[in-house]
Amino acid sequence: MNLESKLHGLRATSPKRVSEMLGDQKVVPVVVIENEGQAMGLAQALLDGGINVIEITLRNSYGVTAIEVIKKNFPEMVVLAGTVNVASQMLAVVEAGVDGVISPGITESLLQAAQQQGVAYLPGVGTASEVMLALEYGLSECKLFPATVVGGVGALKAFNGPFSEVQFCPTGGVSVDNYQDFLALPNVMCVGGSWLAPSKLVAAEDWAAISALCKAVSGK
Repeated sequence: MNLESKLHGLRATSPKRVSEMLGDQKVVPVVVIENEGQAMGLAQALLDGGINVIEITLRNSYGVTAIEVIKKNFPEMVVLAGTVNVASQMLAVVEAGVDGVISPGITESLLQAAQQQGVAYLPGVGTASEVMLALEYGLSECKLFPATVVGGVGALKAFNGPFSEVQFCPTGGVSVDNYQDFLALPNVMCVGGSWLAPSKLVAAEDWAAISALCKAVSGK
């Protein structure tokens, strides 16, 4: 199959978009969950704070199970899988019922797996060439990672010229101090950050404190 035929086939597919799931949510909590108690408590704390989206990272062996637990018990929660680095992980989280997949980088095997599974996918990008690869696969939404290391606000402003159709979710170094600077940009659809559910508060199961952090962002 020549390149043009390949591109035509890819673009004929209309990928699901993460942005369509988010509604008015602009901040995606990036979390590590270690057991069922944390999964249940954290999901409820986020919802109580007006946040109905969560990115569960696969940084430990419980990540896939956490996705299953939250999707089963909190159907109103938009559950995204993060730190998906290889195609086998993508297949596992899709089977667990995840709504969307996020990876820190971009590979053709992940792009192909997302297309085959028909799942919404945010590949991680940090360069113009990586954005162009995402576009070749019909994706116009990407994760900028690690955002503050690869240029932050300045990089996003530069990308908006040649890639005005692409929307980004900057993650990595995004905090309570700078997230609004990112959200002010026309090509930023949301930001990802860990400050809404810090690991210390999750470990302590201080759900009230997490809900308070979420309310400061959601205004609810």
